[in-house]
Amino acid sequence: MTTPIATDTELSAVNSILGSIGQAPITVLANNPNPEITFVHNILKECIKDVLNEGWHFNTEEHVKQQPDANKQIPVPTNYLRFDLHDGQAMRSMDLVKRDGKLYDKVKHTNEFDDDELELDVVYLYDFIDIPSAFQRYIVALASTRAATQLVNNPSLVQLLQQQEARTRAAVIEYECEQGDHSFLGWPHETNYRSYQPYRALIR
Repeated sequence: MTTPIATDTELSAVNSILGSIGQAPITVLANNPNPEITFVHNILKECIKDVLNEGWHFNTEEHVKQQPDANKQIPVPTNYLRFDLHDGQAMRSMDLVKRDGKLYDKVKHTNEFDDDELELDVVYLYDFIDIPSAFQRYIVALASTRAATQLVNNPSLVQLLQQQEARTRAAVIEYECEQGDHSFLGWPHETNYRSYQPYRALIR
C-alpha cells in the first residue's frame, strides 16, 4: 500500500509563512477572525499573482481560441493574467487589450469582432494547489519575506528570508529550463528538431 503524498494547500502555505515570522500555526483559514491571518493570506495571494504574472512554461499557452458571442463580443475570463494576439508582433492589424471585462481592439476602436475566432497567447492564474511544487516553495519564500518586512521589525530575519527566497528562485529557474525545452532557434509547437549529437561521430 502506497503512502499518500501530502499536498501543499493555502493553509499549509500560510502556516509556513507564520512559522517563518515566529507565529503559531492555525487550523482553519477560511473566515478566520484574526486580522493578522487575513493579512498574511492576502500577502500569499498577491505573491501567487506576482509570480504567475511573469509567464512561465506551465501557465502559458499559445493558440488559445476565443469566439465572439451573439453580440460579437469576447469576455475576458477571470483566470487570464495576461494575453495577446498570437503572432501579434507581426500582425499589426489588431491590438487587443481588456476593457470593461471584454476584449477591445485599439486599432479599430471597438469591442466587436467579425472574425469567427481569435487565437490568443495566454498567461493563466492558477489556484495554489495546482501550481508546481518548485513554484509553491518560491511563492511561500517570497510571501515570508514580505510578511517579515511588513509585520516584524527584524532586519536580520528579513535578510535570512531573502536568502531563502533567492535559493527557491534558483530552483524555479532550473525547473523552467528543464520543463520549457527552450531553444534560441525558436521552433514552434508541433515541430521536430534534433541537434547534432557528438556520440554519432563515434558510431560511424
